[in-house]
Amino acid sequence: MTETYVLAGGCFWCLDAAYRPLRGVVEVISCYTGGETVEPTYEQVCTGRTGHAEAVAVTFDPTVIPSQVILDAFFTMHDPTQLNRQGNDVGTQYRSAMFPTDAAQREVFEAAIARASEWWPAPIVTTIEPLGDVYPAEDYHQDFFAKNPTQGYCLAVAAPKVSKIRATFGEYLRD
Repeated sequence: MTETYVLAGGCFWCLDAAYRPLRGVVEVISCYTGGETVEPTYEQVCTGRTGHAEAVAVTFDPTVIPSQVILDAFFTMHDPTQLNRQGNDVGTQYRSAMFPTDAAQREVFEAAIARASEWWPAPIVTTIEPLGDVYPAEDYHQDFFAKNPTQGYCLAVAAPKVSKIRATFGEYLRD
């Protein structure tokens, strides 16, 4: 049985790239959620006026990789103390947010925030928001890092996050 977490922590290319190498991660879908616009486009989301966050839906097998590891990786790969931004990516579409499917998932997310607050020196601003409609991002955004490894953003921003996850969660890397 698998579980899916919908998480937002800056540009979805980075989260997508950082989760894919982990054993037990079955699927990662870059998506938009948390907004009002029906079937938003990337261009619309980039304006910051749709209310959506760039997010990933991470489906994993908890018998292979514990949910705690999925969430600790989330709080390792982005800075949850930055409000509505990650580095030079600024706007509510880059907010740090978690979108639970039910009350049990909400409790797991709250526990993850509490754990992460012990290792981040500034207060965590990650929000827990209702999971509304989830819209898959356009095809070219799916597995963007693997398809575009020499693209400037991938080299400068995504690659260091992938390296950090590989170093921190090496025991969970695919063979």
